[in-house]
Amino acid sequence: MNDTIDTQPLADPSRRSFLKLSVAGLLASVAIPAFSHQSWAQGAAPATGRKVLVVYYSRSGNTREVASQIHQALGGDIVEIQTVSPYPADYKETTTQAKQELESGFKPPITTKIADIASYDVVFVGSPNWWGTIATPVMTFLTEHDLSGKTIAPFITHEGSALGRSAADIGKLCPKANILEGLAVRGKSAKSAQDDVAAWLRKLGLKS
Repeated sequence: MNDTIDTQPLADPSRRSFLKLSVAGLLASVAIPAFSHQSWAQGAAPATGRKVLVVYYSRSGNTREVASQIHQALGGDIVEIQTVSPYPADYKETTTQAKQELESGFKPPITTKIADIASYDVVFVGSPNWWGTIATPVMTFLTEHDLSGKTIAPFITHEGSALGRSAADIGKLCPKANILEGLAVRGKSAKSAQDDVAAWLRKLGLKS
């Protein structure tokens, strides 16, 4: 099973519905303690001297693989976004739920909280392509964490839709951040994407 849902991109939702945070999400952010039920790994600072965070959501492992390659190349910290309630095991059920969430503007509650987000300079944001954009758990994370003034580098795993409108939608959620050119990796190629990742990091000036 692939991380990616792709299918046909949905129509761009209105800004009001896109930015609306669910009541459930608000309750979860109060009730769930920081750093609960998430992967957290630390490494050396990147050669650029800027503090790096790699944060991602991965349903089945493809996006996790690319995130790990970025982390291995640059060091810094890596965090996997975890939802309070898991998505259905059945792939088609997940695609249906994802479509409903995107159309309604619902952002699923997550357990991932980063108290010192202000300390990072560069944030890599990873997601599978869900209906032409980032997965809704990633939207929740970006809504709940202020990335104003940060440099954001998106990376997306997909099965044909590439970046879609993911970078533009990240920009809507983080209007005061600097959004760099994103990286799109085919899900089936995720495990062998090291050269593409390295070339992308050099192009962004984040790796020599």
